Amino acid sequence: MRSGGRRTLALAAILLIALSSFAAAERTRRGKKQEQQPATAPATPADKRDRTVNVAGNPFNGRAYWQAAAQCGGVYFKLGSLNSEAAIRAKVIRPDPAAYASLTKDADDASRRATAFFVVAERVLISDRKLSRDEAVIIYDPLAGASGDRVKTLEAAAQAAKPCPELYQACRAAYPQVCNDTSMLTN
Repeated sequence: MRSGGRRTLALAAILLIALSSFAAAERTRRGKKQEQQPATAPATPADKRDRTVNVAGNPFNGRAYWQAAAQCGGVYFKLGSLNSEAAIRAKVIRPDPAAYASLTKDADDASRRATAFFVVAERVLISDRKLSRDEAVIIYDPLAGASGDRVKTLEAAAQAAKPCPELYQACRAAYPQVCNDTSMLTN
């Protein structure tokens, strides 16, 4: 190899090392920024018109009803998705009719509960902020999606959904016209 070829090869190696170290530093810096961002929605309502949850000892206490309902809806939606995936595995991969029936029932129940919480979030936003249905969905959907994306397993989703029935009962007691699904009051 000639000296010109060696120089080109050396410059290419130096450039490659410099770019890889820059990329590693950028990944590290980005990771630190993402760790500093809060993982949950703000505890204070975003708008003064929003009604807030007043249930002592509940993690949703002090939060806007629509935010809490959207979060519960997202968690139940994810729970339904995880149960559906497990039911498919119980039907196709490892046939187990009893597990399939149980998981399908759980998935249907979680979907029904998710729908009820999404309806609450929608109705509260419509009545508090005088929004259209489409505008309300646009507001609560990102929060619901983010809360559902945070849970990765059936156990984590079930744990995240534990305070939600109490939230619905409080909503039903305070605003029966908004939280009017009586089937949500039974487990």
